[in-house]
Amino acid sequence: MPTVVLMDVSLSMTRPVSLDGIEEFQRKNLAVHGLNMLFEHMASNYRLEFTSLMAFSSLWELLVPFTRDYNALQEALSNLEDYDKTCVEAALNGVSNVVQQEWGSACPCQVVLVTDGSLGIGKGSLRHSLQTLKQRGDDKKFPLPFPFPTKLFIMCIANAEELQMTDAMDNLEELLCLSGGDGQIFTMEGPLCMKSVQTMFGKLIDLVYSPFHAVLHCGNLSSDVQVFPRPEPVVMDEEVEPMPRTVSTDLEIVGFIEIADIASPPVISRHLVLPIAVNKDVDEVGTGTTDELEEEPSASQMAGKSPNFCVLLHGSLKVEGMVALVQLGPEWYGMLYSQADSKKKSNLMMSLFDPGPEPLPWLGKISHLGPISEAADNPYGEDDSKSPFPVQPQVKRSYAQNVTVWIKASGLQTDVQKILRNARKLPDKTQTFYKELNRLRKAALAFGFWELLKGVADLLERECTMLPDSAHPDAAFQLSHAAQQLKLASTGDSQYAAFDHNIVPMHTDFSS
Repeated sequence: MPTVVLMDVSLSMTRPVSLDGIEEFQRKNLAVHGLNMLFEHMASNYRLEFTSLMAFSSLWELLVPFTRDYNALQEALSNLEDYDKTCVEAALNGVSNVVQQEWGSACPCQVVLVTDGSLGIGKGSLRHSLQTLKQRGDDKKFPLPFPFPTKLFIMCIANAEELQMTDAMDNLEELLCLSGGDGQIFTMEGPLCMKSVQTMFGKLIDLVYSPFHAVLHCGNLSSDVQVFPRPEPVVMDEEVEPMPRTVSTDLEIVGFIEIADIASPPVISRHLVLPIAVNKDVDEVGTGTTDELEEEPSASQMAGKSPNFCVLLHGSLKVEGMVALVQLGPEWYGMLYSQADSKKKSNLMMSLFDPGPEPLPWLGKISHLGPISEAADNPYGEDDSKSPFPVQPQVKRSYAQNVTVWIKASGLQTDVQKILRNARKLPDKTQTFYKELNRLRKAALAFGFWELLKGVADLLERECTMLPDSAHPDAAFQLSHAAQQLKLASTGDSQYAAFDHNIVPMHTDFSS
């Protein structure tokens, strides 16, 4: 999970802080001290994290693009310059651009905003940005929430009392809510000094950047491992009283299964599993310079020369083409597998399934799986010509009709093209046209896919304008009527978007 550090370099960060009669420091110096502490911790304990450093005032600047070279990040911190007023909105737009350019909109990202809590002055200030949220056009939308999953952590070089004297804390809390609510605001406790800023950044490290150490067990074998990034607690929405479920520090391998049988299962997160070095030689290998870490260390590099079960497991899974099912907690499972980064390099990965006894329906309950040797007959056949999966349900389900499902874009495209083909053959294909149209309408309503109804309506109107002169007059009436009904349904109005309602052919003087 990459991290963007957003450093405030406005003039308000140069305000002096008196440290017990010694040399005066600026708030910027405290912020730099805290960030150096964070970078030193990540270089030692979170070395696989990609981190970027940005500075902002009224404009923003990318000082260090995403890297694992924490020396470069610390060097950029030591060369910060002072600029003009604070403009948080411009900085957040910069974060959005930098992250999407590097990682796209699917990769979760953590944003660490370091500021003194000053909101800026006039137009461009955070106060002005939040007050004008509802008065903006689509071309000037506020950057939050970001188009990618985000956790926003606001590090204030100020104490809570100072922020609460104005509306600064209220505005920062609203900013956190706009980002999605995942994150936290940190303030300094007591006087502004080096010790207070260390305490504040220590809390951030404990919450977000503490390594997750676990023990991987398989029978009598075990190995100390680090899971990266740290697995997040999972809350199941369907539970009556949702409680966060956390991954256990004891990971138990319950069995092995072929990759073909498990296919590409749905997972909630993916993590890298690294063996933890235990001898002096290995420590030297495992704590190399950041220049060496531009490439992820392999399992064998991390384990050194001592025998290690994690390395054995990784090599076995890679050679045999299998995955290991691992128990993460009570009725919660995942899988361990080898994933190749390149032709010469692969990593041991762990994917987490949804909590529950039956996360993959085609395997049945995980607790019911067992070794092949205990089966009366080989479930794969003598020549591996069959498979015991998918597991057939004991009660055969009955469906009144086929359900429309669009797993791939090609399936949806086929259904739309079928409607258009029948539309070009009106009025001869009137009944088939309306049958296919109603089938697509019901599926779109069931999925809440209002845009599809509007899009098909536009296609039908376009077909109507492109009818040749020789076309039957009834075709234009039917196309216009169908397009109008789809547009009404796309509004979500219960009068026109009823699921059981069917669009019927328009009765015209040309109709038979």
